[in-house]
Amino acid sequence: AVYTSGKAASAAGLTASVVRDPDTGDFCVEAGALMLADNGICCIDEFDKMEGKDQVAIHEAMEQQTISITKAGIQANLNARTSILAAANPKHGRYDRTKTLKANVDMTAPIMSRFDLFFVVVDDCDELIDR
Repeated sequence: AVYTSGKAASAAGLTASVVRDPDTGDFCVEAGALMLADNGICCIDEFDKMEGKDQVAIHEAMEQQTISITKAGIQANLNARTSILAAANPKHGRYDRTKTLKANVDMTAPIMSRFDLFFVVVDDCDELIDR
């Protein structure tokens, strides 16, 4: 399994990037979390804090299980056959049972549609139990 934080992850950090090799000066592909988790699980914490553009970057990986990259003269289709386990917190710190899941978390409908399962974990405030 590969773990990453949505708060600190970028699109390139999740998928792949093209970097210049310091020794040869050639461009090469550097694997991101989804590529590194190929045939495994990629755990993304704080998914709700991820920038929208970074969430969009993982659409292809979630739907096609590949990552396409075309940069610096490199064209590649890379495998990202991974299951994604993402954790997100409610928008205002507490889950509002009177609202839908979509209204409680900061995720777009297209990205939500790519997940197969949602588990809502609620911590009910109760002074007696919380002691």
